Amino acid sequence: MARAVRLRESGRREEARTLLLALSERCPDDAEVAYQTAWVHDTLGLEAEALPHYVRAIELPGLSDDDRRGALLGLGSTYRILGKYPEAVATLRDASAEYPDDGALRTFLAMALYNTGRSHDAMEILLNLLATTSQDPEIARYRPAIEHYATDLDATV
Repeated sequence: MARAVRLRESGRREEARTLLLALSERCPDDAEVAYQTAWVHDTLGLEAEALPHYVRAIELPGLSDDDRRGALLGLGSTYRILGKYPEAVATLRDASAEYPDDGALRTFLAMALYNTGRSHDAMEILLNLLATTSQDPEIARYRPAIEHYATDLDATV
């Protein structure tokens, strides 16, 4: 598997895919193999083919915490790009609850919420993320206002 990961990382994704598909057939109960197989499909733009590998990776025990995070993000993002918006929202909402400090998960959740017509909820997530993570001094200066308005952008006085 290390060879396949090196191939993927060096841009030789088709070769990595071939190795990982063979490995996936030999080791169907290996969560790490499933995750790496999903990932290589994703990098090739083969999201539909990545989907079952992501699902299997998450359902099986054995992923490290970082890989579980990556697999959940990959699964949620894949659902979204395939137009499976409710599944994307559910996956990314659960993942964001499991990893509340992961801004990438919340960002992808906001995108999925937007796709379901929930732009208010998406903006709330993004504005809070911006307010709490930005290093821009002007954003920091207005953090209280941004956080306040994040809860209701339609509020007026």
